[in-house]
Amino acid sequence: MIIDAENLIIGRVGTFIAKKALMGEKIDVVNCNKAVIVGERENVLRGYREKYERKTPFKGPFIPKMSDRFVRRIIRGMLPYEKTRGREAFKRVMCWIDIPDKFKNEKIEKIDKYNVTKTKNIKYLKIEEVCKSLGGKA
Repeated sequence: MIIDAENLIIGRVGTFIAKKALMGEKIDVVNCNKAVIVGERENVLRGYREKYERKTPFKGPFIPKMSDRFVRRIIRGMLPYEKTRGREAFKRVMCWIDIPDKFKNEKIEKIDKYNVTKTKNIKYLKIEEVCKSLGGKA
């Protein structure tokens, strides 16, 4: 299954992806940098900045700065990744910044149920902006 994450609320689509991966399905998520986090801009950026600055160099928490790895880390938090079942499910999830050439001719699903433009939320920001505020090049 290939999912286009453009304008999708990453928390909601992340739970959907985690459930599918636990059932044994291989999932590829494309356009991860265009997924969104709902909330006020200042609060979201401050929360991730505090988490990023709290770390110790060798113990973490380690927050990725690239948007594809950032989204994959969010999905990992929704899986029991410390158990064998969760680790195997996490291996079945792959995230991509854009649409790779190998997926150009395949069917890419758009999940309108989790689209931010169809909700009443007007306060959101893209994953790309969060990663740039952490120092990523995205």
